[in-house]
Amino acid sequence: MSTLDWIVMSSVLFAIVFYGVMKTRNVNNVKSYLLGDKDLPWWTIGLSVMATQASAITFLSTPGKAYDDGLGFAQFYFGMPVAMVFLCIFVLPIYYRLNVYTAYEYLEGRFDLRTRVLTAILFLIQRGLAAGITIYAPSIILSNILGWDLNFTIICIGIVVIFYTVMGGTKAVSVTQKQQMIVILLGMVLAAVFLVLQLPTDISFNDAVKVAGKMDKLEVVNFDFDPKNRYTFWTGMLGGVFLFVSYFGTDQSQVQRYLSGKSLKESRLGLLFNGIIKVPMQFLVLFVGVLVFIFFQFTQPPIHFNQSNLDKLSGTQYEQELIDLKTQHHQIFEQKQIAIRSLIDATDEASIATQQTRIQALIGEDKEVREEVNNLILKQAPDAETKDSDYVFITFITNYLPKGLIGLLLAVIFSAAMSSTSSELNALATTTVVDIYRRLIRQNESDKHYLNASKAFTVMWGCMALFFATTASLFDNLIEAVNIIGSLFYGTILGIFLVAFFMKRVGGKAVFIAALPAEAIVVTIFTLDYYNYIDMPYLWLNLIGCVLVMMIAWILHLVLREG
Repeated sequence: MSTLDWIVMSSVLFAIVFYGVMKTRNVNNVKSYLLGDKDLPWWTIGLSVMATQASAITFLSTPGKAYDDGLGFAQFYFGMPVAMVFLCIFVLPIYYRLNVYTAYEYLEGRFDLRTRVLTAILFLIQRGLAAGITIYAPSIILSNILGWDLNFTIICIGIVVIFYTVMGGTKAVSVTQKQQMIVILLGMVLAAVFLVLQLPTDISFNDAVKVAGKMDKLEVVNFDFDPKNRYTFWTGMLGGVFLFVSYFGTDQSQVQRYLSGKSLKESRLGLLFNGIIKVPMQFLVLFVGVLVFIFFQFTQPPIHFNQSNLDKLSGTQYEQELIDLKTQHHQIFEQKQIAIRSLIDATDEASIATQQTRIQALIGEDKEVREEVNNLILKQAPDAETKDSDYVFITFITNYLPKGLIGLLLAVIFSAAMSSTSSELNALATTTVVDIYRRLIRQNESDKHYLNASKAFTVMWGCMALFFATTASLFDNLIEAVNIIGSLFYGTILGIFLVAFFMKRVGGKAVFIAALPAEAIVVTIFTLDYYNYIDMPYLWLNLIGCVLVMMIAWILHLVLREG
């Protein structure tokens, strides 16, 4: 990386952290620390909510997923606007009326203390694990790209996030996220522009879009009702709605963002803004991935996007085999480029179909070559992670963007890692202090005591996230990893809250008991799917967990005769 890139990246990150610290340097009581001063306007809330969800994984992994599978992943977000409307109508008024610090406080009044604590613990487990992944995911990729030690990269990101989160609490998180989101959106737009500019001079943007469409990269909506298909209109509108209602309505990392608003109206506008803007933003990120795919149809891509894996073969008995495979890879690329240009020039359906068939055959041959490379890597290093789609976008950034813009895009990735992680640490600390420490352990201490405890728990959770990060391993796709962890718990948590909101006759004992087998069943289903005994896309776990809690709670209510 050039000196200019280092200057740009460092300056952007320093400016964001400095701004956050300066804006919150006078936070000196626990209410301001955990909830801010409740003075945030709707646009800050909306950008903060977006930044909390948009981790570095979003900007590393999503383009790679589009590179492999096209725009279909956008269906995952189709249920978000519906979820935002539901929350604005039914959930936000309750939180504001009760003036709660956390979402789980409400459950004690509605049910009992044990239900509140159980739900808080479920949140702490899943969000603590997710915090580790949101640090680890960008760190393992950035360490390869920058040549840094992995643990050093993890610690660098972690220390910076812990520092400004401890200094300013929830307001520091929100005000820095606004700046981070602006940097993120600017960086992605510039990446899209430069991708188009770097296409061959004889290939127009319309040609690129035509090729993407003919190569099945632009299919957005799939209406097939196939439970085995992970991303369809139905999984997005059913499983996705349940996931987003649970995430934005019961996950403290999000609840804390909009409870800092000036008023109920501002918080509602912030959530609706997020619901409206988030889907187009994901389209932008996915479309950037499609553009990267088109770019690499005319510029030869590496045979494997994780260069550190290829380096493991250098000087070994497998080096010559790798050279031979690279030769095959180059020959296939040359043939495919000719076929793609013929596809662009084709005017009749028969010619188009012929070239599409030829291109698909060449793509199949290329996949076989890449798989042979993966096998060589595993022979040399059995523990290596050969899935390389998460390295696609970062490879384009570091190898093909002009100096200065590389630093900005890396700042985007670091900013996204910092924004999501800071929200998680702040929410973990808040839930620990409010729902467990102050409620069960130290009930009548001074405001200063709880302020110091909040800072101490922020550091504790930061250290635990760093520990998780240093012991984590990559999933097939990083953005799916975070969503899978959430889906293991969100259904049960949402079921508890929906019982609280809409099943007024069901009491605490019934819902507490119902949550335990529901969570056990969800984990069992996931385990069976993981080991290929069944085929169950993870988004359905949100719906299954929620419905199980509500059904079992109602049955237990009838048996126990509560209320």
